[in-house]
Amino acid sequence: MSVAVVLLTATLVIVIALLAAAGAGKLARMDGATYPAALTRAAITLATVITLAATVTATLTALLT
Repeated sequence: MSVAVVLLTATLVIVIALLAAAGAGKLARMDGATYPAALTRAAITLATVITLAATVTATLTALLT
């Protein structure tokens, strides 16, 4: 696998994680959460999406080798 594909995939995962975090923060704020609570929810969402991507990558790597 080329380095370009790996870098593009990593960039895509980070962008999707940031978009999900921004959406979670906005929804929390619209629900009446304070700014620190909304920021916490956004951070948890960001960490969860990146962890999920790493888990899926590890699983697929193990299955395909």
